[in-house]
Amino acid sequence: MAIRLGEVAPDFTAMTTEGKISFHEWLGNSWGLLFSHPADFTPICTTELGRTASLKEEFDKRGVKVMAVSVDPLDSHHEWIKDIEDTQNVKMNFPIVADEDRKVAELYDMIHPAMTDKVTVRTVFVIGPDKKVKLTLTYPPATGRNFMEILRAIDSLQLTANFSVATPADWEQGEDVVISPSISDEDAVTKFPKGFTTVRPYLRVTPQPNVD
Repeated sequence: MAIRLGEVAPDFTAMTTEGKISFHEWLGNSWGLLFSHPADFTPICTTELGRTASLKEEFDKRGVKVMAVSVDPLDSHHEWIKDIEDTQNVKMNFPIVADEDRKVAELYDMIHPAMTDKVTVRTVFVIGPDKKVKLTLTYPPATGRNFMEILRAIDSLQLTANFSVATPADWEQGEDVVISPSISDEDAVTKFPKGFTTVRPYLRVTPQPNVD
């Protein structure tokens, strides 16, 4: 069964490259990024895990813990890490789940039989501190993910979780945002002291509230 936005991310306990981990306990009060890979020793996966490791400071800055999932065994993961570090010039800094029995993959609907009945597709889950799923993305096995887009989406999720705003198309950190239609103009004057521009009654633009 597909996991829907707003639902609690299923908990699980699994062996990883950093030892045995209980997912919810490991997350604690942090945001989480859980993403799956078709297989070890595959070219696109190798670049993706390397890219994720290179972005550790960006994830840390946002309070996001990262975990990858692959259906290959633990010893394979450890050997693959050597290749990732060598070819991508990084040091791995997040756990990879050894999901040999496909328990996690099936729990999170990461295997799409119409695409492949053996391996996980490139699925992304962003999970909030409340353990609820905030965003899902699914890519076919041959298409690598854009991790800058994932970071951009996390910025939007964290901003909109704390302020009564939404982010428009192509929004980037620091740009203007849109005031929620549920906020009256009177309340908006108080909530958004930087002011706002009314393009239409339903479209009011204001500077990003948490940027000086």
